[in-house]
Amino acid sequence: MSLSRFAAGALVAMAAVTGDAAAASGTSSTTTPARPPAVSTHTLEVQGIKVFYREAGNPQAPAVLLLHGFATSSFMYRNLIPLLADRYHVIAPDLPGFGFTEVPESAHYHYSFDNLAGTIDAFTVAAGLKRYAIQVFDYGAPVGWRLAVAHPERITAIVTQNGNAYEEGLSSGWNPIQKYWQEQTPANRAALRDFLAPDSIKWQYTHGAPDPSKVAPETYTLDSALLARPGNDEIQLDLFLDYASNVKRYPEFQAYFRKYHPPLLAVWGKNDPFFLPPGAEAFKRDIPKAEVHFYDAGHFAMETSGPEIGAEIRRFLDRNLKESASQK
Repeated sequence: MSLSRFAAGALVAMAAVTGDAAAASGTSSTTTPARPPAVSTHTLEVQGIKVFYREAGNPQAPAVLLLHGFATSSFMYRNLIPLLADRYHVIAPDLPGFGFTEVPESAHYHYSFDNLAGTIDAFTVAAGLKRYAIQVFDYGAPVGWRLAVAHPERITAIVTQNGNAYEEGLSSGWNPIQKYWQEQTPANRAALRDFLAPDSIKWQYTHGAPDPSKVAPETYTLDSALLARPGNDEIQLDLFLDYASNVKRYPEFQAYFRKYHPPLLAVWGKNDPFFLPPGAEAFKRDIPKAEVHFYDAGHFAMETSGPEIGAEIRRFLDRNLKESASQK
């Protein structure tokens, strides 16, 4: 291989890693793009549970807590974290029952949303987070709402990406689960196992996406592999049943919004088969200054509209958080 061809190949490889368009074209640049902050992974033991989390950014910067949903983990925030971490201290834990968080059998953990929230509450204390913004999605929303109701003084801002708090946001996709709420029979429980199948997990990622090819296959593949661990199916079925407790507490969550008017941004995949656009619009009923943006995307909107949503989240946080103030 000639030196010139080798150099050209090296430039293209550099562009693939750094995203440097000048390097890809072979032209020189007088500025060096800033490298995105490194993302590290850790575990923190709370309540006998080893909570796995991803972290990036200066610990003295304003804190942002990212809470994932079903059926995923903190992995869903792998692209958002670097977009925020140059300016914020970003922490994304895996909820018990998901991702790489380890719950030993000896803990006798009861999987309910109250307990998920209690564990994450204890995690924030152990991590030294005194005040923080929350970014919530799907299951992460009722966990985040519980944190906000219990500790309103800690919440600096809220970003909700298809994280619901209103009955009008629930679609007919919830019908099989609601049937189980009403009649807790073995047959109704067994019917919900379809939601755990690999094809169903993939569908939740790709349905409503204008270009499903933009959804990285490692997302739903990783989710399915982790859900397939022995005993995890029963955990997920228990949480399907307990989701009724979230709907029951919607009025309480809404009362928090009305009383405290936290800065709130809703970034919503408008084609979500589970959480409808009226659920996003409803935030403005209780928080008149809430910002609501819709995207041509499905449930996992970050997978196909990540750059646009990430930029909006960053602008929102920049407007509402004081960079110089430590949130710890």
